[in-house]
Amino acid sequence: MKKLGLIINPIAGMGGKVGLKGTDGLSILSRALEMGAAPHSPGRAAAALKQLLSIKEQIQIITFPGDMGETVAKQWGFSTQTLLKGIVSEKNTTRDDTLRAAKELLDQKVDLLLFAGGDGTARDIYESVKTNLTVLGIPSGVKIHSAVFGCSPQQAGELALLYLNGSETREKSAEVMDIDEDLFRKGIVTAKLYGYLKIPFEKRRVQRLKAGSSISEEALHQAIAAHVVTNEMNSDTLYVIGPGTTTRSVMTVLQLDYSLLGVDCIVNKRLVEKDLSEEALLKLCAQYEKRKLIITPIGGQGFLLGRGNQQISSKVLRFFSRNDILVLCTPAKLHALEGSPLLIDTGDSSIDQKFSGYMRLITGYNEYVMYNVVVPGLENVH
Repeated sequence: MKKLGLIINPIAGMGGKVGLKGTDGLSILSRALEMGAAPHSPGRAAAALKQLLSIKEQIQIITFPGDMGETVAKQWGFSTQTLLKGIVSEKNTTRDDTLRAAKELLDQKVDLLLFAGGDGTARDIYESVKTNLTVLGIPSGVKIHSAVFGCSPQQAGELALLYLNGSETREKSAEVMDIDEDLFRKGIVTAKLYGYLKIPFEKRRVQRLKAGSSISEEALHQAIAAHVVTNEMNSDTLYVIGPGTTTRSVMTVLQLDYSLLGVDCIVNKRLVEKDLSEEALLKLCAQYEKRKLIITPIGGQGFLLGRGNQQISSKVLRFFSRNDILVLCTPAKLHALEGSPLLIDTGDSSIDQKFSGYMRLITGYNEYVMYNVVVPGLENVH
């Protein structure tokens, strides 16, 4: 039997919908819980494991107590060996739990280590195993800059299936990146390369490394923003402005205060609220009959929704139609995608399907392109 290691970071991503931009540290976790944050990492791990049911009898999952993996593995009926019972935390895990668990799987010589978390979890896995194990991430965090994750939980599971049954044997060294969350919350992005993990590789199923904007793009940002302010904004309409340097140019043109990495709202070209959580967005959207959403894809990766803007959740998106979305994207961002589509992964398949298909992208002043938006693993075009 193949041995599949499974580590779930149960608290990964909990700070996203409540606007905390991460969950590193006990104080931030406490704040997230006080604000009503709920775990979503185990659910995303379950979506990945579902893809392995066809070889369930041929693999054993080696994992850890409770929400660190045991619960989800047994939920799908896998043969499961649970390690370190009574030693690691079962719910609100710490970094030490992940480090200890990864080292244990290294000793067990598992065929593949599958983990659910974000960049912080990837760092911990790297610290413990370096390139001595083949590893694959299930994207569950808020900030996912690293290139060690599947494009979606489903695609992580599909790639794990191909690798374990020998259909896909290619491997590559992929970057482990992370940022300083304290500076991130202040609007300063400082990404650092921590090392490389060895991952199974299939281009369509693995997300790219996040790329930043160059200073030379600032003029294009301003041109796009000027177009939005001049030609796209209507009176008495709520405009929800997603994170990113491209979208923030709209606020700059309007000479409004803003949160670079949060979600802000304006009406009649005036700031209503800034750095909103999912709950605050839901309340505000319910107050307005007309609403528009202004977002930009993540450079290099192409994620439009579901990465870095989890406050704009599937519940929030139910207030919007496809025609209510303004996508701002510089030509350089499109060029970096090398023809790959934009991606959406909100965790709600009905919402993902609703907003997939060709969408208008604003690429300059009175300049547009039509570009395909897909659910990772699906090529539906509307």
